Amino acid sequence: MKKMVTLALALAFVVSTAAVGMAASVNCEVKSVDGNTVTMECKKADSLKAGQKVKVKASKATAIEGC
Repeated sequence: MKKMVTLALALAFVVSTAAVGMAASVNCEVKSVDGNTVTMECKKADSLKAGQKVKVKASKATAIEGC
């Protein structure tokens, strides 16, 4: 019984790790904004498909202050 539980947990770990590894990461630059339409130029855009949902995260600009 203990071996079956260990095997099930190991299998669950492998499946969850594989699912995270499938997420695509693409760096893009916004070229234009027209209402709700945004045009972006992306590196490695061939990994994206028409109609695919994507999550967009704006980079944070940090101010550097010094003496």
